[in-house]
Amino acid sequence: MKWRSLEESAPQVEARPLRETYAERKELIAKYVPAEIQAIHTRAVAELIQSGASDRALQVGTRSPAFELPDHNGALARSSDLLAHNHLVICFFRGRWCPFCVGQMEAMSAIVPRLRELRTSMVAISPQTIQQSYFMADQHKLRFPLLSDAGNKVARQFGLVYRVSEYQQEIYGRAFVNLPFASGDDSWELPIAATYILGREHEVFYRSANADYTERPEPTDIIQFLARLPQ
Repeated sequence: MKWRSLEESAPQVEARPLRETYAERKELIAKYVPAEIQAIHTRAVAELIQSGASDRALQVGTRSPAFELPDHNGALARSSDLLAHNHLVICFFRGRWCPFCVGQMEAMSAIVPRLRELRTSMVAISPQTIQQSYFMADQHKLRFPLLSDAGNKVARQFGLVYRVSEYQQEIYGRAFVNLPFASGDDSWELPIAATYILGREHEVFYRSANADYTERPEPTDIIQFLARLPQ
């Protein structure tokens, strides 16, 4: 199944709401993915929610760790530099193999000009290798850095890391989702989907962490939140 990019969709006056993109992809999954496979993914999400994974994520009012990671071009990106202007939006995602991650990254890319007006930087962080991040940024024409978090070291500091269950590993293998290759290790660890807004001192102003990878905040909500913050 080919996940159609925003640029491949019909021309529109403005970007589609992310929820519409997700609804479309869920319909395609319901139509083309065998019911027993869907049930396994549903079970995995339910177990992750029940485990309290979202509750363990870094909370509003705390300070995030400073970090430095290579971007998709291999250049080192430091959180302190990214926060020099004002605020920083961080999206933690699973990888380019995930259609819901692709949809979010494209939708966030569409608001980059508005983020710049609000003096806000943006990065997205995943455990995938620099090469995989490069392919993703190039294929989807993303307008912000994709940072490679080898071993989920930064995601772990944000309290986002979980291990894919063995029964779901088998399903990913059948679908040609080779996580050890994409991430460069055999840990089978991923971050739950999360979006943060940080202030200059790494204080957490906004947090959306969801164990259900098919649910993510609307980019317009991010813009509205930033617009209310002191500039």
